[in-house]
Parts: sequence; C-alpha cells; structure tokens
Amino acid sequence: MTGPAGMRFAVDGWDPGYGSGFDIDEELTDTTADVDPSVELPRDRWRPVGPTGPLPAPSRVLFVDGVRRVEARAWIDDQPDPAGGEDGPASTATEAICASYAAGVICCTGTRAHLQEGPISRRGLFTVAPHAQDVPTAAGTYQAHATAPNPQQPLAAVLSRALQNELAGIELQVARQARAGAPDEDDLLVVDGPLTGKTALPRAVGYIKSHHSAYLTRDLHAMVGRLRAGERTPVFRIGNGWDRHSWYLRLPGAPGAPWAGVVRVECSPDLSAGGVRELANLTQAVLPRFASAAYKDTRAPQNLYPIAGLERELRRRLGDQRLLYRALRAAAAT
Repeated sequence: MTGPAGMRFAVDGWDPGYGSGFDIDEELTDTTADVDPSVELPRDRWRPVGPTGPLPAPSRVLFVDGVRRVEARAWIDDQPDPAGGEDGPASTATEAICASYAAGVICCTGTRAHLQEGPISRRGLFTVAPHAQDVPTAAGTYQAHATAPNPQQPLAAVLSRALQNELAGIELQVARQARAGAPDEDDLLVVDGPLTGKTALPRAVGYIKSHHSAYLTRDLHAMVGRLRAGERTPVFRIGNGWDRHSWYLRLPGAPGAPWAGVVRVECSPDLSAGGVRELANLTQAVLPRFASAAYKDTRAPQNLYPIAGLERELRRRLGDQRLLYRALRAAAAT
C-alpha cells in the first residue's frame, strides 16, 4: 500500500507475538547448506510451477503438531558444601526449566476433520544437573531429563533444545500411531515444522511456516516473491548435515509483502526425482484448501486450519498454567 510521500509498504499479517512469517536479514546471507536447484528443472530454466490439474485426492490428510510451554524456571542445588555436612546448604545451584508438552494428530477426510485417538501430553524437568530427580506435584510429575552442557551455547538454548527433542519424540510416536493398522496407502502426512527425524515416514512432508535462512541464490530467491497463489518453485535439494528435498509454495491470501503466504515444504531425500515431483504436486493441490483467513487466525494464511485447531486442543490438555505454577511452588516448599 502507499503511505506518506508515495512510500510503498506492507504490514505483516501475523500477530507480532509470533514474530514474522519472513524472519530473515535484509542483507541476505548465503546459507552454509549445499543446495542443488536442478532436481526438477535445470537452474537456467527455473520458473513458477502452476497446478498440474485435477489429482486423485488422498484418502485422508493427517496433520501432526506439538506444543510446548515452560511452566517455571527453577534452580537445582548443587552438591552441598562438604564443610557444612550432607544437610548443609548448597553453595551453588544450576538453572532448570519445568515444562509441559503435547503432540497429536488431526485427520481430515472429505469435509470432516477429527482428532485422532491417543494425543500424548507430558511434563518434564530439563537441566544439566546430573543428580536431578523427578518432581512430583499435585498436578502431575515432572520427569527429570538431564542433558549435557554445551560450552558453545547458552544454557537456556541447551535446555530449550532438550525440551524440543523430547517433543519431537512424541510427535514421531503419534504419527506412527495414526497409521497403525490403517489399510490405505494413499494418505498424506503433514508435519508442522521441519521433517527432522521423521524422513522415514512414508508419504510425509514437513511444513515450515516461517523463514530464517535463504536457501536459494538471489535470483532464484527473488522468483519466490513472484509466485502467485497456488504456484510453487521447482524442487531443490538441501544438504547441511541431513539432506532433504524442498520447494516453496504460495498459499491463497490477502496481498502483502513479497513473501506473504509463502511456505516451504520438505520431504525425504530418499525419494526419486519423479516421486518428489508427484509429492510436490500433491501438496500444491491439497494444502491451499486448508489455508486460514486473517479474520480467523493471526498467522494467516500459513497457519492451516487443522493445525490451528490441533494447537488449541493440545494447549487445553496442558492444563491451567497458574495452577501448575502453584503446584510447582508447593512442591519446592516441601
């Protein structure tokens, strides 16, 4: 839109509390990943890929997501000062976090959507203190997870990563449960976030809503901003410790910044070029129908309706944060 003195600008549609849908430095830096843009088309023939026409709809679309919440930050006393005896006060303490986390699956078939059975919710104490123990409270037990410190990272980042790893583990568990005993082999599984640790799941894609790295060269990167609703980029391959195929897709939504409504989708590196192309075309046909509207979701259109609904239900299952905080305080006092 046009502002003072003819200035053109756009307002990010996302709630500022979630950051931005396009979180990248103004001066784009080359990614350290090894990127091959020629999986589907040669680099000099890159162009927006439009919908390929009617495709057989998946028998069902499974959306996998997880939520996490830090209930309280805690301090775990280090071993008591020998001079004070076993019951003496500790001279130092180690920071920890008490968190709740949950994961589940929404199944969409035709015009219906329902929560799959077996959402998992857990509580945990995350610390680098090797002598940490479970913390029983009136609102449930916080299972101790001791992780190794990393001198190259702040403690807060180490603890956050440990929590994220546990969450990823139960996301994988519910994804497997969702397909247990299912006879159909034409479904599509959409994991909210990167597909890290889940590339072995068949017919699975990772769905990335926000962007923190520029994987493409400047000219190809600029082409992403020119995508129209329903169009995607050709498939490219990313290698930076773990390989995967990926592509950008623009969802339908209100006009805005060049990357408004753009998501990145990724899948297993083990698929053939033809298999990846078929999966990319399928996501291009399926995902736009679930795009959210701004008046219903503050992260529209990237926060797909099934994912938003699943997040709300999982957060409800985490329990009342104030009650959990009081329970932790009471446990610490005893």
